Amino acid sequence: MVGIVVFFLGLLASIALHELGHMSFAKLFGVRVPQFMVGFGPTMWSRRKGETEYGVKWIPLGGYIRMIGMLPPRRGDAPGTVRQGSTGPFQGLIESARGAALEEVGPGDEDRVFYRKKWWQKVIIMFAGPFMNILLAFVFISVVVMGIGISTLQPVIDSVSKCTIPAAQAGRDCQAGDPVTPAVRAGLRPGDRIVSYEGHRIHTYAQLQGLIRGSGGRTVPVVVHRGGQDIPLSVPVTTNQMQSLTDPDKTETVGFLGISPTSARERQGPGVVVSTMTDLTKHTFGSLIDMPKKMVGVWNAAFSDKKRDPNGPIGVVGASRIGGEIAASKEPGLDKLAFFLMMLGTVNFAVGMFNLVPLLPLDGGHIAGALWEAVKKGIARVTRRPDPGHVDVAKALPLTYAMAAVIITMGALLIYADLVNPVRLNG
Repeated sequence: MVGIVVFFLGLLASIALHELGHMSFAKLFGVRVPQFMVGFGPTMWSRRKGETEYGVKWIPLGGYIRMIGMLPPRRGDAPGTVRQGSTGPFQGLIESARGAALEEVGPGDEDRVFYRKKWWQKVIIMFAGPFMNILLAFVFISVVVMGIGISTLQPVIDSVSKCTIPAAQAGRDCQAGDPVTPAVRAGLRPGDRIVSYEGHRIHTYAQLQGLIRGSGGRTVPVVVHRGGQDIPLSVPVTTNQMQSLTDPDKTETVGFLGISPTSARERQGPGVVVSTMTDLTKHTFGSLIDMPKKMVGVWNAAFSDKKRDPNGPIGVVGASRIGGEIAASKEPGLDKLAFFLMMLGTVNFAVGMFNLVPLLPLDGGHIAGALWEAVKKGIARVTRRPDPGHVDVAKALPLTYAMAAVIITMGALLIYADLVNPVRLNG
């Protein structure tokens, strides 16, 4: 329960920092911000400081800031009024559904409305929220990779397999007639560090693994460090059907030794952080594209006994539950902290990237509107036409309603699936 609460509070803090990103630049560019809220629904607690009310709502599944004039006035609206709008998708939907919700612009606020700001200022204001999530992801991942270290396979033997078992029968015990592994025949032992393999100095397990897989059918000279001294051995490497390193769904015939490596945490450099963020970006893009298909899997898991895809989407409830499992596990404290921070990092990154989708009521929809405004104004300048004015993103409200309905449905389905058929760390 402590793990669930702590992880959930971490998510709420991430939401608050997302909105702080919006608010900081909004105030920097002179936009009046009447509200800063974490959650939505009825207000649990609030306090006013200056012109902004800060508070917490009862439904802690999002957050928003309210800037005056996010949507420009319609023709026929009373002078000095603008339509309400908020940065949070759920709160924005509620306000848009009110139809004619108007907000009075006070004296001196005429130039403090969002829609009258320059297009690049609007882009920065709306991008600052998702950017804060992406920055948090970068910080969390950097702490794990460079501070705590990541679990890395070592060229040190953890265990030696007694017999060679085909990949199709992996997991069964040795039986009479199974051939002895090359490692046993050569006398390799747990704790041996592979110093060199077929004349190649070994630095990483990945390097050793590649050499083993490419040496099937040959007797290979190997040097191991054991008991404070280097011991030369000759290993008759055989072949076996093993899982492909490039395609986990395929097998291939490769060299086989019959050893399992140890693992240890190693601190990495900034390059590993960059490569991790790059891989996370590719994975997130792929997940967003595959989201409709993956949500079908969530539906099937929610309303049948089908196993939940551990790599599929999860909601706030499911993520917090996994945080609880991490805290309750018997893993060392440092491993728990590393897993906890990596998960917070990946969740923040996913939230940031999702908010950049160029559709209202997401932040990316407002960014797209500001960029379209820049294009229209640029074309008008080049062609010496009158200034076309501000882009009214509210004209996309029908699409906004549809998108918001999809977001709400997905969120509700994920919460339900997380309750009845949650993703579990141990299956």
